[in-house]
Parts: sequence; C-alpha cells; structure tokens
Amino acid sequence: MRVAKNKVISIEYTLTDPQGKELDSSRGGNPFAYVHGIGNIIPGLEAALEGKLQGDQINAVIPPENGYGTRDETLVQHLDRSQFDTEDDIQVGMQFHAMSESGPRVVTVVSVDMDKVTIDGNHPLAGITLHFDVVVKEIRDATGEELSHGHVHGPDDHHHH
Repeated sequence: MRVAKNKVISIEYTLTDPQGKELDSSRGGNPFAYVHGIGNIIPGLEAALEGKLQGDQINAVIPPENGYGTRDETLVQHLDRSQFDTEDDIQVGMQFHAMSESGPRVVTVVSVDMDKVTIDGNHPLAGITLHFDVVVKEIRDATGEELSHGHVHGPDDHHHH
C-alpha cells in the first residue's frame, strides 16, 4: 500500500530549521497520524510523502510557501500594555488568542517594555524553510468515520458532540 488520498498515514518525524535546530519531533511519543490528501498537514509535506511505502524514509526541504506561509509584517502590532486585561506579567513567548478579520488566531508576544507590548500574529514557523526527516511507519485505509470527520480517531479518542 502506498501513501495516497484518504489513507491514514502514521509517521515519525523530526523537524529542524535551516541551521539544524530541532523545532519539533515525534520521537519518544506516538507516531503522528493524519488523513492524507485532505489538507491535514502542510502541503509540502503531503507532496513529499505522496506515493511512498511503509518503511520509506524521506528528507524533505519545504520552502515557507509550501509550509506555514511567508511572514506578513502587518500581523506584527505594537499595543499599549493597558490593552491587556491581565494582571500577570506579560513575557516574551506567551501566546494569546486574538480575534482578527479572518477569525481567531494565535498571537505570540515578541517583545515587552514598560508600556508597550509587541505581538506577532504570524505562525511561529512562518517564513522558515522546514527540514523534515520522516519515516513512514504505517499506511492504512481511513474508516468512513475518519473521512467524514477529517481526522484520525485513536484508540483513546472519545468525542462528545
């Protein structure tokens, strides 16, 4: 069986940036499972995995436009500290959910001084060329339920609707 649309693919992966710094990895946990071909994962990784066999190992270098997008500097905003309704210390790296014209998005605090907070609404990996080291662990047909929901149901997955 090959990686193809509507198959459930389980992969082990390590993601590094162009400098070789590890950004994310499934090592030490369960393989990452997704339904192939329906946009569950970034387009560049889907394209790299297409047609592969169980046990195949791939190294994919994915430019930002096929990954998490290019950076949009208009999503960087400088806000008054008083606009944050929190008593907590606001620290660099904190993430908030904010409403935007395109719906809710996650913003990350990138700098803080006495009275100004700079937030960035870009995905943390936007603008970064991604280096994926991936092993295809398992390929199986998706169940009808998985296809209708568009995501994988694990053994301990109980959804309450």
